[in-house]
Amino acid sequence: MRYPDFFDDAPVIVMVDPLAEFLGAVADGLFEYRYVDAVKAAGHSCPTVASAWLMTAKALAALYPGDIPQRGSIRVEFQQARNSGVTGVIANVVSLVTGATQDSGFKGLGGRFDRRNLLFFDAAAPGEIRFRRLDTGAAVDVAANLAGLPADSRMRELLGLCLAGTADVAQRREFGTLWQARVRSLLIDHANDPEVIVVRHVSET
Repeated sequence: MRYPDFFDDAPVIVMVDPLAEFLGAVADGLFEYRYVDAVKAAGHSCPTVASAWLMTAKALAALYPGDIPQRGSIRVEFQQARNSGVTGVIANVVSLVTGATQDSGFKGLGGRFDRRNLLFFDAAAPGEIRFRRLDTGAAVDVAANLAGLPADSRMRELLGLCLAGTADVAQRREFGTLWQARVRSLLIDHANDPEVIVVRHVSET
């Protein structure tokens, strides 16, 4: 599988999944998620997928400082409706990493490992997404601000040509290169920019 080199330079998310350990799926239940996993799940790489990846990574790091986040033990609430804008795309990335689902996830074994009723929409949260630990109640709100990452001026024209089916091979290749350059800028150059990925701790309830 060939993909842009910067995919491998994006932040890596390590999770521990008690269910995976219980069933002997992976040693110690440790999963290592990389940006390319999100790309595979989404079927594409774009600023939305990249921002979803960074918001998830930063939220988990803030909730589990110096520790490994536990998959299946995190409640996630989206401010927007499931079918609003790109909320669904972001939710799929978040669900991939955290294991949180609405009602379609694993039902559990003996009252343990239930992954349902952990993902919510239309929530009364001030941030774009709220992540909450089930064990401690600690929570963070996270949002992405991409206003400072403008697209190359050539993108609009090239996009129009590509969508119209009139772009030649070189133009299609240039469009893809410029598109991924913006994704790279977000994932690499702004991965630790607090003005781009905004994380705020909230009080326990």
